Amino acid sequence: MKLPFKVDLNGKVAVITGAGGLICSALAKAVAAAGAKVALLDLNRDKAQAYADEIVKDGGTAKGYAANVLDKQSLEECHKQILKDFGKCDILINGAGGNNARANTDAEYYNKGDIDKDMTTFFGLNREGVEFVFDLNFMGTFLPTQEFARDMVERGGCNILNISSMNAFTPLTKIPAYSGAKAAISNFTQWLAVHFSKAGVRVNAIAPGFLSTAQNKALLWNEDGTPTARTGKILAATPMNRFGETDELIGATLFLISEEAAGFITGVVLPIDGGFSAYSGV
Repeated sequence: MKLPFKVDLNGKVAVITGAGGLICSALAKAVAAAGAKVALLDLNRDKAQAYADEIVKDGGTAKGYAANVLDKQSLEECHKQILKDFGKCDILINGAGGNNARANTDAEYYNKGDIDKDMTTFFGLNREGVEFVFDLNFMGTFLPTQEFARDMVERGGCNILNISSMNAFTPLTKIPAYSGAKAAISNFTQWLAVHFSKAGVRVNAIAPGFLSTAQNKALLWNEDGTPTARTGKILAATPMNRFGETDELIGATLFLISEEAAGFITGVVLPIDGGFSAYSGV
């Protein structure tokens, strides 16, 4: 894999959650290409191992692990195996997260009479769905950090990278739980940065903007390939007037996890969103 610039992560062990997904598998490949030994964690071990196999084929060192980021025992068992295979964790990328349709409203705005219509309004949001989204994003970052930061605090020179979102700056319509959960990630990133500052552990986050991926294809594109109304609104609110590419997250990630390049940077949430979070609409 060709990196956007040279970063030396030789001798480092990187643990990446959600690594069976599109974004974090790309980050895993980049971190491995920079020389780190990479542990790819995912609920689906086969997916994680498939990406690990690609890394090994390209000359890197990687292995896939089954791990439930919401299960402390699962994380403990995974951690023990990583210690045997690679050693202590130097870099943790908390990539597990996502949204759930049960936590979304059907409409952007509440209009009088909607409460009696056959639609999901704010009042009909599913509690279990909202809790799932908060757990997956916040607890799915909290618990892995609690587990793997144990390797870091007594050594220093280590760091954690969380995945926030541009909707942590300005909440998006229809997805109150996801927006709130990502805002919590940004706040937690700052809290951790201060808490671990005396132990020499840096904590930062990236906040991706809109990417067009297989997961959100139906929301962004009609069956005939034309953009949906939501796509039109997204692009109109993005000064660069396009979607981002997964590979465009790599440079910021490598920069922030590099002790040489970003050794005095902690508590930062870096938007990678084509200007979306900076634009007022006027």
